[in-house]
Amino acid sequence: MATEDYYTLLGVDKNASEQDIKKAYRRMARKYHPDVNKDDPNAEERFKEITRAYEVLSDANLRQRYDQYGHAAFEQAAQSGGAGGAGGPFGTGGPFGGGFDDLGDIFDMFFGGGQSRGRSRSGPQRGSDIRYDLEITFEEAAFGAVKSITLPRNDMCSHCDGSGAEPGTSIRTCPQCGGQGEIQQESQTPFGRFVNVSTCPRCRGRGQMPETPCSHCMGQGRRRKERTIEVNIPAGVEDGQRIRLSGEGEAGALGGPAGDLYVFLTVKPHQFFARDGYNVLCEVPITFTQAALGAEIKVPTLEGQATLRIPEGTQTGKVFRLRGQGIAHLRGSGRGDQLVRTKVVTPTKLTEGQRKALMELAKESGEEPPEVKNFFERVRDVFGR
Repeated sequence: MATEDYYTLLGVDKNASEQDIKKAYRRMARKYHPDVNKDDPNAEERFKEITRAYEVLSDANLRQRYDQYGHAAFEQAAQSGGAGGAGGPFGTGGPFGGGFDDLGDIFDMFFGGGQSRGRSRSGPQRGSDIRYDLEITFEEAAFGAVKSITLPRNDMCSHCDGSGAEPGTSIRTCPQCGGQGEIQQESQTPFGRFVNVSTCPRCRGRGQMPETPCSHCMGQGRRRKERTIEVNIPAGVEDGQRIRLSGEGEAGALGGPAGDLYVFLTVKPHQFFARDGYNVLCEVPITFTQAALGAEIKVPTLEGQATLRIPEGTQTGKVFRLRGQGIAHLRGSGRGDQLVRTKVVTPTKLTEGQRKALMELAKESGEEPPEVKNFFERVRDVFGR
């Protein structure tokens, strides 16, 4: 039995959590595994000590006994029932009784994710998806459009129809894997002999290979090409939305299907309009005279100009609605509205005649407008002035 402190062996403190202990064991086991340290004669013994430490500290009952009595707790158990007894670290809490969730944890730890547990022969592989970022105008988002995009991608080689073989030549069994599509390698570990299965690097899992590789794609069955695709943008799309074009991604390998193309949309800001759902927002300046006396003005819309009636006495911030002048609904019929916010523009320079006219207006009014008068009356009520 190792005399070195189990916590020290794993490089953790005595308050370490179960997860911390497990992570530490995985790290140390990889470091001292005999297959990794074939030139170190002490690696196997060190590995066994680390495993003993983990089996004790990962079991709540065994850990409690170890914290209380140290190694002496298991020396007594070894005398009465041996290291493999029910109370020993290789009993119910041992490596084959609960220290790992299952044997797969051990395989994953030493053989890179479980390749040793099953056959990994490669079959038809789906092609990769492609992302394409497309910028469209505000109007194109509102009404829809058809855009042509050009992108490079791996397409099926037209010279060999994706077989990878020069036309007129045959395809033969891979000499390296004998048609299996995979290579098996045996390795000896403290847990026994295991077989590691990996994809054949020569035929890439096919089990077959062209006698004469295609002169255009060098046996790959795919070629890098630029292709122009038309993208149908529906009316009503928003900034950040994406359009999926099935089968327009990279060509598949080993006869697999092509991936998809995802077109991500960016809508350019408009110099005049903004969007709120399916409604279009805009701000229109009007003169002091138009606001006071009322008027009919021309307002820009997505489809040209529209006439808007400004009633007498309109204030800054008044919002008018032009029904059906907004953005088409993405799913369904109909359109949103256009909301027009008025902004009364105060002149900064007045002619002498304009100045006299305004002074006459003020004199004719005789008093402040009711809104202004009420405001200052409320101020006096609050501040007592």
